[in-house]
Amino acid sequence: MNPKPHVLILGAGPAGLGAAYKLAQQGHFQVTVLEKNGTVGGNAGSFQLAGQYVDYGSHRLHPSCEPEVMADIRQLLGNDLLDRPRHGRIRLQGRWIHFPLKPFDLALRLPPRFAFGVFRDLAAKPLRNGAKPNGSFSSVLEAGLGRTICREFYFPYARKIWGLDPEALSGTQARRRVSANSTGKLVRKVISMLPGQPQKNGKGRFFYPRQGFGQISEAYYQAALRLGAKVLLNAEVQSLERTGAGWTVQYSKNGQSCAVPVDLVWSTIPVTLLMRYLKPAPPQDFLQAAGEIDYRAMILIYLVLQTEQFSEYDAHYFPGADIPISRMSEPKNYSAVHGTPGRTILCAELPCSAKDPEWGFSDEQLEKLLLQSLGTAGIPPRARVLGVETRRLRFAYPIYTKGYESFFDQVDQWVSRLDRLTTFGRQGLFAHDNTHHALFMAYSAVKCLDNQARFDANRWLNFRKIFATHVVED
Repeated sequence: MNPKPHVLILGAGPAGLGAAYKLAQQGHFQVTVLEKNGTVGGNAGSFQLAGQYVDYGSHRLHPSCEPEVMADIRQLLGNDLLDRPRHGRIRLQGRWIHFPLKPFDLALRLPPRFAFGVFRDLAAKPLRNGAKPNGSFSSVLEAGLGRTICREFYFPYARKIWGLDPEALSGTQARRRVSANSTGKLVRKVISMLPGQPQKNGKGRFFYPRQGFGQISEAYYQAALRLGAKVLLNAEVQSLERTGAGWTVQYSKNGQSCAVPVDLVWSTIPVTLLMRYLKPAPPQDFLQAAGEIDYRAMILIYLVLQTEQFSEYDAHYFPGADIPISRMSEPKNYSAVHGTPGRTILCAELPCSAKDPEWGFSDEQLEKLLLQSLGTAGIPPRARVLGVETRRLRFAYPIYTKGYESFFDQVDQWVSRLDRLTTFGRQGLFAHDNTHHALFMAYSAVKCLDNQARFDANRWLNFRKIFATHVVED
């Protein structure tokens, strides 16, 4: 009896675990997942702090999730998948505006100077030139939204999140990262929130697991194990070498070096790392191209407070340059699960580079930075601070610098030419996508594989065209 084809998956984030689950469900493959960390979920994972589940930043499962993926998540989580209302706010020129945007809140709270500028830009829109096909982030957004919204909101936020001037960012960043990237889309988005308007795709709501967002990855992990998949934690890839009709993957675990021959490799790790592991090494010009694309890092600062609730809002957004953090969430408000009585936790996101001084800050320095930021925003904690913890994400967001497309295309074309190797997921395709997009990629990859481990490249190419239309939802 011939052994089952062996598929090895790199990375146990949502994409890797989703693929492992769907492959194991079919029963035709031997499935192994390698994960360098001691837990699953990657950037979409969760952990416990002070008796509460907290995430690696602010995460939601959006109602626009592909129906097949949503059906599986519902089945895996059951009653632990909660339907929750969106209730955040944005600090704009010293005022707080509800997010998602609400018409009456905008009318009452929008700064007058800002409102005047928006209406002036709206009136002048017919006179503006359209965005150039290869334009920058700034030119695409200014053509669609006008100067006021861009220069008072999106551009400062862009500098903070990606660490670059908007003119240095690709227009792709605007098209894929800003869902309301034209005045018409923004107006329709606001009007859709008016009372009595039909709510499509669950607007103004989101899904969230009872035990933190990481429960989604944990559920896929446990389901894959039950179906016979093997998931190796604390297993770090050392090399991938093309051998015979498949690959030999070298990895280390518990200080031991191991080598495993496999039929196919599916990679969800950062494509820049994948290039370093390949044997023989890619030609120098392709390695140089990989060196020209990078990911933004993120420091997460968790503040434990001696109070039941810091505020009624699930998330606060800080686009202004006067505050270094970009967003702060209160996990208890996402799940409505109380956790330890008399305790709440704030999670602040500090985008940065691994070369920035902040990357080396101590927990005490980062706590001081956060408290100063909240003071500047006019919302200093009134409760006693019981503790602070931090986490660092080296690969938080792909940075779409202007012209990055040519470098990524070189890398992508090289990897795509390698037989029996497929990359997907947020990190594997250098895509600033949501979790439900990553899971859709995983499901799509499985649909391209037949029972004899033959991968339909043409069908995958069609799926890649769909992936390119994904737009991030905040």
